[in-house]
Amino acid sequence: MPWDHTRTGQGAAMEHHMRAEYAEGDTPGDPEAPVRKWHMVRGAEEPRTLCGLLLDPAAATQSADAWGTPSARPFCKTCGALYLREVP
Repeated sequence: MPWDHTRTGQGAAMEHHMRAEYAEGDTPGDPEAPVRKWHMVRGAEEPRTLCGLLLDPAAATQSADAWGTPSARPFCKTCGALYLREVP
């Protein structure tokens, strides 16, 4: 049986998104800028990653559904571990 957050009193499930980290000197949001690493954030507008890094709000984002696929590589291992603890 899948985890039921309604029985724990924790409310609705959190919506996660992935946000890009770029190499120093690259412009966040520039489609030509290579992504250094993908991180997980709580909510589409949140610039602070699960691992604590503060990313530029203009950085590219993608749905958490892309996690574990080639489009999400390379991915922050710390964010990945924390994400697994937060999702049912």
